[in-house]
Order: sequence, then structure tokens, then C-alpha cells
Amino acid sequence: MAETPAIEVRGLKVHFPGRAGRGVVRAVDGVDLSIRRGTFHGVVGESGCGKTTLARAIIGLQKVTEGQVLIEGRDRAEWQRDDRKGFSRAVQFVFQDPLGSLSRRQTVLQSIEEPLQIHGAGSRDERMRRVEELLDLVALPATVLHRLPRSLSGGQRQRVSIARALALQPSMLICDEPLSALDVSIRAQIVNLFKSLQERLGLTIVLIAHDLAIVREICSTVTVMYLGKVAEAGEARPLFHDPSHPYSQALLAAVPSPDPRIEAERRRVILAGDPPSPSAPPPGCRFSTRCPVARDICGREEPALRAVSHGGLAACHFADPEGHPHV
Repeated sequence: MAETPAIEVRGLKVHFPGRAGRGVVRAVDGVDLSIRRGTFHGVVGESGCGKTTLARAIIGLQKVTEGQVLIEGRDRAEWQRDDRKGFSRAVQFVFQDPLGSLSRRQTVLQSIEEPLQIHGAGSRDERMRRVEELLDLVALPATVLHRLPRSLSGGQRQRVSIARALALQPSMLICDEPLSALDVSIRAQIVNLFKSLQERLGLTIVLIAHDLAIVREICSTVTVMYLGKVAEAGEARPLFHDPSHPYSQALLAAVPSPDPRIEAERRRVILAGDPPSPSAPPPGCRFSTRCPVARDICGREEPALRAVSHGGLAACHFADPEGHPHV
């Protein structure tokens, strides 16, 4: 019997009214996704591809237009309606901006202890011990306990946000670009922290990111999104080594290499134009207007996700298990 996925998304759509009530913005438009328990799953794509909206819809911060989200086999909407506290103990969200997600009037101690108080977790002494454990888990000194967020560095604030998210011992973390607001020098520290937490606690982590180098470094599986749709998905290592979708190929071609010899030989792929508006996506394949290998069928028929050579799935008319187009 197949193991129940930690997160399963079926036909998910999130649409918004267009400007001045004209048309519909299809931010997420028919996404199917399955994430195994205990995996570090990356969701990548250009700005505006729908990855943040997808993350917010998974956890219930964004209303779903159509489709279903299952968490550990349970319908997310029903779980939140019937047992909101139970859902919060299972799944937590780490926001992009730690300063915006933390109360500016609460000390670090108050921020981390608050979810424990709301859920009636132990006595005051037991909660204090838990807060100390969490600080140790995210490598923060006890000296920050009585400080306000504005007196902390960006990396320290994000560590506090992660500690607060872990307070109730969830099995899943949804992280929306948790590194983008940090200095480059701090990002490596937070990346290592996520890797350590995932290994030590066996968490299922969904990382929304635009930095493919980081996703390649820490994620075991990955989904590539384009204009509200899944372009490609699969195990991270083989997908990054041999992407099947022309869009994935172009994204990976833009990732610089620290090795100067590899960098000198790297073939860059420059896509024509900008992504179409999600309020007026092109017919057929949504990538057809920028794809260097597009054919007539691409502008007429939308490709289904199909099995490809790296063992995952790609939405391309010319991708198959034997070969695929290379740009």
C-alpha cells in the first residue's frame, strides 16, 4: 500500500478579480502536487509564477477558488474548520519578512512562548524550558530572550521566526522565501540551519524560492512553476542534472557556477520577452510565446504532465521518456 503523502494538491486554482473588476487573474491555475513525508521540497520559478500563492493556499492563508489540499490525507479546509488548533500543531508557516511577521512590541521570549500559551502547553516553568530548547535548536544565545525584534539582526529575526514555528512541534513547515530578505553572508547560515532541522526532526519542509543554487543544495525534490502551472517536477538531483522542460533548462542555464572553468563554458539561454500576464495567458502551452523550440501544436493544445527521462514529470509536448528538446 502506497504511503500517504504529507501534502497532496489536486486541481488547485486560485483566481483573483482583475483591475477595476475586469477579467480574472489566474495566479494558480490547476496545480497537482504530491510531497512525500520527510522530504525537503523546493518550489521555484520567476516572480509572478504563483509559487507564493500556492504556499499560502496550501496552509489556508489564501482562499482557494477550486481544487483540494490534503494534509496527511485529511482535507485541509475541513481540518482547519473542525480543529484549527490541531492543524496549527501539525503545520506551520515561516514568512519571507521576519520583522513583519514578529510583533514589534513583544520580546523574543514573548513571541516564542505565545503559541505555547494559546495551546495550553505546560506550566510556566515547562514553557520556559521549551523556549530555551528552541533557542538552542536554532543556535541563538539566551541573551536575546528579552530583546525586541528591532534590536536583532536579520538572521537572528529569522531564527526567532523559525523557533516560534517549531514551538508546537509541527511535522511540516511551509517557508515562503525565508532567505530573500537576508544578506548573502547570512543566507548560508539559515540554509545550514534548515538542513540540520530537517535531518534532526524529520520535518517535511516546503521551500518557496527563486534561488536555484540554494534549492539544488538543500532540496531532495523540486517543482518548477510557470504562469500558475507546473512546468516540471521530480527528484532534485536528476532534474537539475538533465531538465526536460525548455523553461527549466533556461532557468538552470542562468545559475552561475563557482568553478571558473565551468562558468566559462556555461551556455547561457536568453528567453525572448517577458512572461505573459496571468490575467491573459496564451492558449495552449503557457510557455509557447517564449519557448525556443515551440511548434504549431504548442499554441493550440495545452500539454499534460508526462513521465520524462529523469524519472519525474514535465508539461511539454516534446518531452518523453526517451528524449526531450534542448534549447
